[in-house]
Amino acid sequence: MNSKPRIGLLGTGPWADRTHAPALAAHPGVTFSGVWGRRPEAAAALASAHGTRAYDDVDALFAASDAVAFALPPDVQAPLAARAAAAGCHLLLDKPVATSVAGAREVADAAGAAGVASVVFCTLRFAEATAPWIEEQAALGGWYLARAHWLGALFSPGSSSAYAASPWRREKGGLWDVGPHVLSVLLPVLGDVTEVTSAVAGPGDARHLVLRHASGAGSTMSLSLGAPPAASDAGVTLHGEKGRAVMPSWADAVGSFGAAVDALLAAARSGRPHACDVRFGLRLTEILAEAEAEAEARLAD
Repeated sequence: MNSKPRIGLLGTGPWADRTHAPALAAHPGVTFSGVWGRRPEAAAALASAHGTRAYDDVDALFAASDAVAFALPPDVQAPLAARAAAAGCHLLLDKPVATSVAGAREVADAAGAAGVASVVFCTLRFAEATAPWIEEQAALGGWYLARAHWLGALFSPGSSSAYAASPWRREKGGLWDVGPHVLSVLLPVLGDVTEVTSAVAGPGDARHLVLRHASGAGSTMSLSLGAPPAASDAGVTLHGEKGRAVMPSWADAVGSFGAAVDALLAAARSGRPHACDVRFGLRLTEILAEAEAEAEARLAD
């Protein structure tokens, strides 16, 4: 990589505008090499706002970049990420990597074949408040139960969120949008999921999961993007030998994304995979796909 690596951005929506582009433009260790989007006029506006160039040809952006960051719907992201890896670009992916196991595996295999580094931006693994807490609980061990919930009000009546217009979130719901965040906390602390023991539907897009982990611990997850605003909340509570631990609250998505950029640069320079790399992202997709199939089967009964 160059002494000051060039990182391009794919995507022009609210997440790119509010998080990715500001973080890349402000990062002192990288050159923001350009923006590509499915709407050229939006790419031009975003690039102009952050002092970089808009690209009409995504392959030209790959050629001008050492790494690329993605702020695209997952099943748009996946084939473009595989293409970027084949072009030799390191990958800073959004979660989920894809909503199909085949799509996520394609990216993981492409990254492996090309020998490029990868990081999946699961926010809680990089946020200043939560990242060290996760590491501390994983090192402490002795946990036998985790209770997790992420109840967003994105789709509640009267929501003004810019993300509410996202077609893929409307289709896939909280399971796929916020489920990766929760799993990204549970897996390093409790171990891999060995069994999805239950996955049931609640009101709207709500899904309730019961999981068994490699450590022998169990966990529960309740996920939704359509909770009433007064009920919206997110958190993880662990119970174990030494008592109870509650995950702290978090903020500053731009700072968290900057930390993910740092993690990608470190992985690229050292050759050591990051714990939250594309293979981890593939595993998240496998678990969520199994939970989705279980919940749909129950609905069909």
